[in-house]
Amino acid sequence: MTTTNGAAPNAGLLAADTGMGAVTLRVGDLDAMIRYYRDGVTLELLSHDGPVAVLGRGSTPVVILQHAPELRHASPRDAGLFHTAILFDTREALASAIFSVASKYPGTFTGSADHLVSEAFYFTDPEGNGVELYFDRDRSTWSWTHGRIEMATVFLDPNAYLRDHLTEGAADAAASGMGVGDAVVGHVHLSVGDIPSAREFYVNRLGFETTADAWPGALFVSAGGYHHHMAMNTWNSAGAGKRGLALGLGKVEIVVPGADDLGELGERMSHYDVPMRDDGRVLAFDDPWANLVEVRAAAASGA
Repeated sequence: MTTTNGAAPNAGLLAADTGMGAVTLRVGDLDAMIRYYRDGVTLELLSHDGPVAVLGRGSTPVVILQHAPELRHASPRDAGLFHTAILFDTREALASAIFSVASKYPGTFTGSADHLVSEAFYFTDPEGNGVELYFDRDRSTWSWTHGRIEMATVFLDPNAYLRDHLTEGAADAAASGMGVGDAVVGHVHLSVGDIPSAREFYVNRLGFETTADAWPGALFVSAGGYHHHMAMNTWNSAGAGKRGLALGLGKVEIVVPGADDLGELGERMSHYDVPMRDDGRVLAFDDPWANLVEVRAAAASGA
């Protein structure tokens, strides 16, 4: 593609229908982590081939666990995963998952909040990876001011939430380890070393739009007017450099609608001299902290 005045090819944005794919975690105790995400979070074990287990709902992977017992845990001040946010399609489905985790892994609950755009409950898995379980309010209720989404952190009583939304059928499903409804990765939140570098990479180069940047040390970005597909913060990791090989985040996956969208992104990242692996189906590159990001077209990912 020809460009003029040094402009990036297809300068602009990721396609509006872009979404998130599965999050890959390197884990030390594969069996324990399978139990947490299957029996606690109520994801289905879609496949288990040797050192790799894939969990999700239906045919949609949500979490991929890679057994890597030779690795050590990273420092909490390192860059990496802040949390994987799993989006449920109904409040009943979310309540069922909350009830399941709270019943079987009560020590992993860390908090809850009404964010105006969503209702969120936070946990930490057995190896210290953050997990958010949430439900989106209808987009018609979201408020935007000068291109920024209005979000807040308002107390959300988990017991009241369960009283209001946990049906008898959902409670029975949770008790038996069965999921209710659909669940996908709604967004991924990273710990990074600094926000300007995050903005340069994820907004200016990758093509997300900034949706919120009023919180000190945090940036929220999305495609297509979602409240956020990704977020980055420095709350624990300010000044962090590139990650070494460790347990925790292995890969973030982004899914664009089609091959043309993938090709346009590849041209844009090449324009910016971002080192990239391209096998014709997947673009793979590292962000400034060596967090691996893979982008694929929906048809290639089975989405």
